[in-house]
Amino acid sequence: MRLIGSSPGYVGFEEGGQLTDAVQSRPYCIVLFDEIEKAHPDVYNILLQILDDSILSDSSGRVVSFQNTLIMLTSNLGSQTILEFCAQKPTRIIDEESMLKKLVTQTLGSKFRPEFLNRLDDVVIFHPLSWDHISAIGFLLLDEVDKG
Repeated sequence: MRLIGSSPGYVGFEEGGQLTDAVQSRPYCIVLFDEIEKAHPDVYNILLQILDDSILSDSSGRVVSFQNTLIMLTSNLGSQTILEFCAQKPTRIIDEESMLKKLVTQTLGSKFRPEFLNRLDDVVIFHPLSWDHISAIGFLLLDEVDKG
């Protein structure tokens, strides 16, 4: 496994893993797991160990601390729920936001084990960009080109 290194006897077992080497060399870092729902089940087991103990041992037995590492996971699992919710309620209030978060969390519960979800600090929901947002971003980029 490239995250923590190969087992002894396999090609490249002398090398460390990509994740453990990166965190060992830069302990104050952000590790992003994009579209985590597509990951192999072994990745969830590794994340459980990191989130539970804040340490991970690589294949050579070296212990790496994740205590100062921010781990971010992205997922598209609740995207359909968010799109349907935003289409029905373009102007949102706080109660509706908490309802949306509950719906998305239920969707996550259908894919991930409870012991994994219980170790997450928070679930942050990103809403679709409106045309006003896209227009503002476009104007900012055009200003950069104009200055450049």
